[in-house]
Amino acid sequence: MTSGAGGGRRTVAGAAVTGVAVIALAVAACGGPGSGSGSSGVGTSDSAASPAAPGGATSIGAPSGRAVAQQRTTAQQRTTARQADPFSAAVQEYLVGRAGTVLAAVYDVQTGQSWQLGDGPAQDEASVVKVDILETLLSESDGAGLSAQSQSLAQQMIEDSDNDAATALWDAAGGADGLGAYNAQAGLTMTTPSPCVVCVDFPWPGWGLTTTVPYDQITLLKRIIGPSSLLTSAERSYALSLLENVTPDQAWGISGGVPAGVTVALKNGWLPLNDDDTDWQINSEGWVSGDGRDYLISVLTTGNPDEQYGIDTVSGLSALVWTALG
Repeated sequence: MTSGAGGGRRTVAGAAVTGVAVIALAVAACGGPGSGSGSSGVGTSDSAASPAAPGGATSIGAPSGRAVAQQRTTAQQRTTARQADPFSAAVQEYLVGRAGTVLAAVYDVQTGQSWQLGDGPAQDEASVVKVDILETLLSESDGAGLSAQSQSLAQQMIEDSDNDAATALWDAAGGADGLGAYNAQAGLTMTTPSPCVVCVDFPWPGWGLTTTVPYDQITLLKRIIGPSSLLTSAERSYALSLLENVTPDQAWGISGGVPAGVTVALKNGWLPLNDDDTDWQINSEGWVSGDGRDYLISVLTTGNPDEQYGIDTVSGLSALVWTALG
């Protein structure tokens, strides 16, 4: 698989375009449940441009490997005062003008509050499943960490979104069964690993057809940023070091509107779902910490008419969330 053009040829059941983005049908303000070669997200170019999202320049801040406690110095000065809903009227107004279906979730690390946007069926993960692959492998190592070879593959998989590396590590993790077992331990309830890697009428690796919902992804991210019985402190720091250093042309998405100097650890996914490349799955998730904020965010979007359109939607939404949590 090459790292350029290409498309998954599939119609996603239950994810039809409605003409406008799905807006907040369900919002919760509670702690929530514990719940060739080259890169692509699963499929398309490495050079997706970072859009000029509202609220400020898109950026990745802070050097990799910084300790979690150090990254939260400003945010920890906050009290447990309840945060306003980040999926505010401004977000809803923004999405009314956007095509496609948008599902999102935010978790405030300091207050324990969580919010959900939209109420739709699970969507395809595309390359955000690579976070799940990484966590599964680390958990299966029983504290020993990854071998040198697996570390090299993991760096390619996360930082460059390399699909061949992801396929090798998917297999090493035990495929759908391995991820399913880890997800059950981690508390995911609505994520279904793809049963195929080579799938009928689908030219990209089938692991990208793993389906999920945003709050499951928040649950997965919690295992990295906080103490977990599934991952050691060293393993969590290692995972964050990769997510904080994705290649610059893949640093769009939840970094929208985030100023320089703020830590952003993210993974994106992008995947065309039909023959005409007029239905794109565009996803972004990760951790944002600094300037008085400390939160996890996951955004899944489908029915985007083209790749850049979906990137713009996610980045614009993320910029509004950043502002609302300030």
